[in-house]
Amino acid sequence: MHRLGTVFLLMVLGCLTAGVRSAAGQAADSAKAAPTASDSGTAKAAPADSGPAAPVKVPVSVSGFVTTSYTYSTRHGSGNQIVGRLYDRFHDQAELNAAKVVLEKPVATDKFDAGARVDLLFGQDAAVIKSAGLNLGDHSDLTQAFVTVNVPAGAGKYVQFKAGKIATLMGLEVIEDVVNPNLSEGNQFVYVENFTATGLRVDAKPSPKVDFELQVFNGWDVVEDNNTKKSFMGRVGLTPTDKTTIGLLGFVGNEKTAVAGVTPSGNRYGGEVLLTQKAGSKATVYVQGDYGEESDALGPGLKAKWWALGGWVSYDVSPALTLALRGDYVDDKDGFRTSGVLGYPANPRNKFGSGTLTLNIKQWDSALIRPEIRYDRSNLTVFQGSDGAVHQDQLTFALGVSYLF
Repeated sequence: MHRLGTVFLLMVLGCLTAGVRSAAGQAADSAKAAPTASDSGTAKAAPADSGPAAPVKVPVSVSGFVTTSYTYSTRHGSGNQIVGRLYDRFHDQAELNAAKVVLEKPVATDKFDAGARVDLLFGQDAAVIKSAGLNLGDHSDLTQAFVTVNVPAGAGKYVQFKAGKIATLMGLEVIEDVVNPNLSEGNQFVYVENFTATGLRVDAKPSPKVDFELQVFNGWDVVEDNNTKKSFMGRVGLTPTDKTTIGLLGFVGNEKTAVAGVTPSGNRYGGEVLLTQKAGSKATVYVQGDYGEESDALGPGLKAKWWALGGWVSYDVSPALTLALRGDYVDDKDGFRTSGVLGYPANPRNKFGSGTLTLNIKQWDSALIRPEIRYDRSNLTVFQGSDGAVHQDQLTFALGVSYLF
């Protein structure tokens, strides 16, 4: 399987050398982040009498980023794992977090049109977010690969049909760290959301103030379905004013792995609310609340529950400097989402949260430098100090450097 990652990389390089034009932009799911720019061009066909028709050249945009970082934790014991953390999980190491390449044929929304998108991720981040059933190697992943068909429905209105592997509809934060307000990922992104879904999705915008998405897929973070059931996720987006957006999301599905062809009983279901509020010309406030349950998660008739709440404030001090503050709290009421995960021990309940302050320095074209300080605390004594004592909290200092193309 390691060869597959190399093959995909060679394919990308082949596209670049064949004349696929580069476009500025940053990689992010179009439902959750800024879209990449597209190149313009004219499709040409061979004359009728010149033999076999030449392939039609379709303008494709190329974008991406590279991120490296360094993190120091006050609680690291004798090892280098930082308990509870995802991308920034190694203490006192220079990390090659991500090298991301996005190939995209953008889709027009004002006419019948079709396009596709492929996101390739290499680096240490890929190891912890890749889906089951698709292995391109230890440090590579195909985070997205989908086709889009657009049907216009009037001025500013459309319906789009998407098929393939697509980033989740959940949450403010996304897989691409350069799009998020903070350098590190919040606890909601890590513990209460899925990363990707493979299946079919319908996106619709019936009016400037309303949009919705409905998705049927194989399951949370699986490419090959691990049972005989399908999962569902739906989202409604409301824009009551030009400064306020509200996202309402719900999900349901059986996420258990089938045994001998039989899917154990018990659905996972829940919902999410995400509010975005512009406060003046320089500040933006985000609030996200999540709730989830899973039936028969702890045994027949034993249900697991969890909830989370997070808030972000982003403030543009100047065009070259943005200050981002995040606070989050997760109550994993039965230990179902965190027991034995990312350094947390087996536990019946984990109540934990964090506070994070990040400076986003954009002094140089296409470069992003982000120093960050973060404090984590749990009701569990899981953060081991260098003196051998175990604590309920930890403090980390980090520096991330990214280049976007």
